[in-house]
Amino acid sequence: MDRGMNNRIQNLRKTSMTTPTHIDMERAKLYTEAYKQYEGSVSIPELRALSLKYYFTHKSLYIGEGELIVGEKGDGPQSSPTFPELCCHTVEDLHVMNDRDLIDFKVKEEDYSFQETTIIPYWEKRSIRYKILKHMSPEWKSAYQSGIFTEFMEQRGPGHTVGSENIYIKGFSDYKKEIEAAIANLDYIKDMEALDKENQLKAMAIACDAIMILGQRYHDYALELEKQEKDETRKKELRQIAENCKVVPANKPCSYWQAIQMYWFVHLGVTTELNPWDAYSPGRLDQHLIGFYLKDLENGILNRDSAKELLECLWVKFNNQPAPPKVGITLKESSTYTDFANINTGGITPEGEDGVNEVSYLILECMDEMKLLQPSSNVQISKKTPKAFLLKACEISRKGWGQPAFYNTEAIIMELLNAGKTITDARKGGTSGCVETGAFGNEAYILTGYFNLPKILELTLYNGFDHMTGLQLGLKLGEAEDFKSYEELFEAYKKQITYFLTIKLKGNNIIEKIYGDYMPVPLLSVVTNDCIAKGKDYNAGGARYNTNYIQGVGIGTITDSLAAIKYNVYDKKKFTLKELLDALKENFTGREHILNLVRNHTPKYGNDEEYADEIMKEVFTYYCNSVTGRPNVKGGFYGINMLPTTCHVYFGDVMIASPNGRLAHKPVSEGISPEKGADTKGPTAVLKSASKMDHLKTGGTLLNQKFTPSVVAGDIGLEQMANLVKAYFDLDGHHIQFNVIDRQTLINAQENPEDYKDLIVRVAGYSDHFRNLSKALQDEIIERTEQTFH
Repeated sequence: MDRGMNNRIQNLRKTSMTTPTHIDMERAKLYTEAYKQYEGSVSIPELRALSLKYYFTHKSLYIGEGELIVGEKGDGPQSSPTFPELCCHTVEDLHVMNDRDLIDFKVKEEDYSFQETTIIPYWEKRSIRYKILKHMSPEWKSAYQSGIFTEFMEQRGPGHTVGSENIYIKGFSDYKKEIEAAIANLDYIKDMEALDKENQLKAMAIACDAIMILGQRYHDYALELEKQEKDETRKKELRQIAENCKVVPANKPCSYWQAIQMYWFVHLGVTTELNPWDAYSPGRLDQHLIGFYLKDLENGILNRDSAKELLECLWVKFNNQPAPPKVGITLKESSTYTDFANINTGGITPEGEDGVNEVSYLILECMDEMKLLQPSSNVQISKKTPKAFLLKACEISRKGWGQPAFYNTEAIIMELLNAGKTITDARKGGTSGCVETGAFGNEAYILTGYFNLPKILELTLYNGFDHMTGLQLGLKLGEAEDFKSYEELFEAYKKQITYFLTIKLKGNNIIEKIYGDYMPVPLLSVVTNDCIAKGKDYNAGGARYNTNYIQGVGIGTITDSLAAIKYNVYDKKKFTLKELLDALKENFTGREHILNLVRNHTPKYGNDEEYADEIMKEVFTYYCNSVTGRPNVKGGFYGINMLPTTCHVYFGDVMIASPNGRLAHKPVSEGISPEKGADTKGPTAVLKSASKMDHLKTGGTLLNQKFTPSVVAGDIGLEQMANLVKAYFDLDGHHIQFNVIDRQTLINAQENPEDYKDLIVRVAGYSDHFRNLSKALQDEIIERTEQTFH
């Protein structure tokens, strides 16, 4: 099936989709050379900036046939550089990446020996991963390895950020002048941090040079290719590419094409400097581009088709960049090539007016035609959003490949205001990564790892003992059968949550300090507001707002598990807690009567029933209050998100059976969605249950819904889908997304993957090819409740 609006886009898309994903060692090689040259003779911030400059001065360049937007992180499409300063892979790691069936990265034969003889000897004990694991307590390591929580920054840098809109109104030569003025104004008499600030600011100036060198080299390379080109049309394009690269990134963009190229150079720079957990994102791209678009239309240098073509070229660029390779637990919590660049469309303007414009519709058309996993595209729906825009987004969503996701603009703004942002900064904000809320350009909002809420109940029931690992992980608070009431049990559960959060937060503080000291990001600091004015790095508190999040996972599972205990053991006395615990250890074998009671005759979250929903609120409130407002190292505060990526599969795999009837090793519930099959009263009941959680106290929640295509077919189906989104947002829901596909198609795709190579599904806060998912994750998606409108 042809996709895209013309042959150019179809060819670029085909290259992006068919090029094997592979490891590119050039960055590791050049960074190692730079470190050996500069380490010890300059400050650490300058070392980081000089290494980026060295890489951009010497890296291989790539301009693909027909490309209009240029620049790749590695040697071409689907190349993944490694970051040995963060995670120094073993040779065995490389073999695993090359040989694994899913999410593999091809490794050249000579790169195994290069890793062994050059990279490992230099980086093994210098890497951040080594420093982190060296400083973590035995309790942290045991909890981490047992699946109580994960750690995002064990292999990747702080991420989930969106840069400042200022990149569209000034170039890096302008930034450099600002930095030089800030250095000149340092006061070494009154400011005791002046030297540290000087080092940071000098590093930022070098980072400006680095990205300008990359632009100049692409200018020269495009002219070189133009001389060799025979086709007159392509020669003209290459001349324009060269002209664009002469303007940006050194100067502010003057056209729509240059504005897109400017963003792309910044994206490459930030994600090359340090591989952030979740790629750098463009934020409110329609609002950033609309001024350039209208001006170029008026001047006759752009039309609607050429504007969309340039956007589609950008879409291909995003799709060319796989997430850097992950290993071990970090792979299990996020098993995907998707790097989570997330584009926000619609919403409102900084002045509070409707933010939908002509570029917003272009973006919808672009995502619909391209059907690529990256970038992840969302629509912000506000009370001012035109109905036509919402219907268009629903029309694309019901095609069944998982985009766009829907976000509540008013909820996002209230979340940001509740977290202390100004109204202006809140209106400019949105979501990146999966569903995470941030004040775009002004905030470092860093996710630090997932937290396994159902596993902590499992430990509580066995006096802190973990039957999966044979370790005493939690507090000894008494044998469960000795708890005289549900309230006593719940108090013990809360104490275990506090215990493990304390372990996690202690580790987080150490990790944050390590990144601030050893892994500054001068380029990201340049494009994040206030870092220059403060003379501080992004990783050390330079942003206007500095927020950390811990993501709660399994709210559906923990709610139904506690409801099963409260209802059957304490209220109805259908069996004793000891009988239940014996059943859990036996995975309900021979205890089918208990399994039947907890699965089929117990109140469940997701049905708008107070019994279960009140328990959900209690768990959520305690978790939220235990984390929110805690200070971080950068002078900011902690908050929570409720999302899993693929971690709900991993968290379930490290657990025995749960009191709600979930069997051992099966995934826990994802996002804030109900447990699979538990929601039996239709989609509106799910929304009403989910809305009882206070979304506005979080930094993002994730809700999946699944429909068969017939349910949302035709004008009536489309209208009902749009009304469902609006109804949920009227209840202050943060986010909703849809899988529109029937169960049998998914079963067929699982059995015959070669026949369904192009099948895309919504997993969590992202879409992925069904064939790239583990069987456990495929099963989880198949088993999600298929909703109908009653």
